[in-house]
Amino acid sequence: MADTVCNGTHSKKALLSDPQLFDAKFEELVTELTERDFQDPGLADALNRLREILDYNVPGGKKNRGLSVIGSLRELLPPSQLSQGTVQKALMVGWCIEMLQAFFLMADDIMDASVTRRGQPCWYKRNGIGLDAINDSFLVEASIYRLLRRQCRGQPYYVHLLELFNETTFQTELGQALDLMTAPPGHIDLNRFTMERYKAIVKYKTAFYSFYLPVASAMYMAGIDSEEEHSNAKHILLEMGEFFQIQDDYLDCYGDPAVTGKIGTDIQDNKCSWLVVKALEVMSPEQRSVLEACYGRQDEASVAKVKELYNALLMPKLYHTYEEESYQRLQKLIARHAQNLPHSIFLNFAKKIYKRNK
Repeated sequence: MADTVCNGTHSKKALLSDPQLFDAKFEELVTELTERDFQDPGLADALNRLREILDYNVPGGKKNRGLSVIGSLRELLPPSQLSQGTVQKALMVGWCIEMLQAFFLMADDIMDASVTRRGQPCWYKRNGIGLDAINDSFLVEASIYRLLRRQCRGQPYYVHLLELFNETTFQTELGQALDLMTAPPGHIDLNRFTMERYKAIVKYKTAFYSFYLPVASAMYMAGIDSEEEHSNAKHILLEMGEFFQIQDDYLDCYGDPAVTGKIGTDIQDNKCSWLVVKALEVMSPEQRSVLEACYGRQDEASVAKVKELYNALLMPKLYHTYEEESYQRLQKLIARHAQNLPHSIFLNFAKKIYKRNK
């Protein structure tokens, strides 16, 4: 029976892996949001639209963030405390994080005028959607809080989760504001691209919601709510989040779109990416002139010249050196800050992101 309790499935015959449990949970949550929540027949069209929005935008990614909630909880609690109800709630909270991610991406794609996302057209690019996607993204965000209220309201960690999701959303939106201000459309100013600004953008725009949020959610669900423990976890996870974004920037230029599922546009979009910030630190004045003439331009010739410049500056070599240094730094942070938390939580995350190709 212990296996069944720990796994969160109904019968011993049906033991499923966490990814299988997670995928099975999604349809149940969509049904709850679109069929069980409102009984007003006047809302039928809007609720059908919500189902379509959720199905298209939420489940298509790698799901690392969402799966990290149940993964972390399994490291924090002994199997005897992982009742079926606890596992199901962790799967739900994981999907709330995936919904938060979808909400950010739907809006981000409009702001960046992106074309594809996860190997398919961005939601706003679909026929008949357009800028209605703004309200659609609001619906995805609001769905998070409906699920948390309906399924966690009676739990001692409910308010912690509400505050955590609210705070993380605010931090991410501050990061997005910094990102947009640093590279406004049609205004190219390479002087804005400093490592200090870059790290601030990454910390707030990516690291909090991608790394701290899933682990902190699991910690609160496991009854770990001391500020010291959360501060220690944050030290490690924000470092990991910084590396993850640097890796994302590298893959935007050097990744294979058939593998990553998206066509990189950081150069055309005048993005304050790690590659351009690092290149500015090591290039000659002549090379800077080339970069100033070509960065943030849409034509293929300009993009090709920037990539040639990156290659001449040995950016792949600099990146792989950075990756190795970051991994070593992370090991030291885990040793220093994770005294009372299982190291496996952080090491499991590290295994997923270091040396990834998408």
